[in-house]
Amino acid sequence: MNLLGQPAYVGRHCGSNEYEVDKDVVAFYADALDDHHALQAEYAPPLLYHSECYKFVGEWYLKNLFGNLHLQQDWRMFAPIRVGTKVRTRSTIIDRYLKRGRDILVNETDVIDATDGRLLVRGHTHQSFLPPKEETAEGKKGDGFVVDEKSAAKKTPRPPFPTATGEDLPSATTLIDERRCWMFSGPGRNYHTDAEQAKKLGFPNIVVQGMMSTCFVSRVMQEHFGMGWVQGGEMSVKFTNVLWVDETVTTHAKVREEVPEGTRTRVHCDVWVDKQGSDGDPDGTKVLVGSASALRGE
Repeated sequence: MNLLGQPAYVGRHCGSNEYEVDKDVVAFYADALDDHHALQAEYAPPLLYHSECYKFVGEWYLKNLFGNLHLQQDWRMFAPIRVGTKVRTRSTIIDRYLKRGRDILVNETDVIDATDGRLLVRGHTHQSFLPPKEETAEGKKGDGFVVDEKSAAKKTPRPPFPTATGEDLPSATTLIDERRCWMFSGPGRNYHTDAEQAKKLGFPNIVVQGMMSTCFVSRVMQEHFGMGWVQGGEMSVKFTNVLWVDETVTTHAKVREEVPEGTRTRVHCDVWVDKQGSDGDPDGTKVLVGSASALRGE
């Protein structure tokens, strides 16, 4: 049962909104993500509506929010979002499955041109939920954290990543402070903006919203491929570790292969976001791993 007491079933329409893509919204995103691409004079960042699916949490989230986690995110860019136009969004539950004792719901959120109905961007959000609190040790005790820095460090090591051997694209390093968390996940108080709210949901400090890391990947891909990312880009990533407020991350992309796609070439990359240690070098903790691709050529 979701927050409204209705079944969270595959096919459920969760809601829609309409927005005007104005310059102020684009400028706010650019400031929050430190993403100032020249294309923004005409086109919005592809992930401008990165958190639109969360506008409808009452329609698709399950009742127990304690320890809920964002597991995976997929993005596909079909056409650019022009500044000055209107867009409409649409949110739908497209899958539900069990994995490692968690209930996983997949929300599909489309961004559509409000004038001609073209599909611009599509996102798939895989959100995981623990069983109801009374069925979990955490719920019975009423204390403890679902995950903290110590438990995160004890996770089973993942296979070596990346395995791509091609060109390294220019990386980007970002400090994620409270201001950036508020700009990205605010303005309300929630576990992505406020430490006390985070503790209520089983986390010792502000949890940086997973969508932010996907936006960092989008920034790196767009810097290199330009319109080949904005119109034709794809991303599928998994969140492998919790990112906390006041940590610094570096976003990477490395070419895996290039394959023909019509008259153009699709460049597939391994992408990842890792934390920096106190010495400024990666500390070995990856918070996101996956793949992204963009088009090259006319």
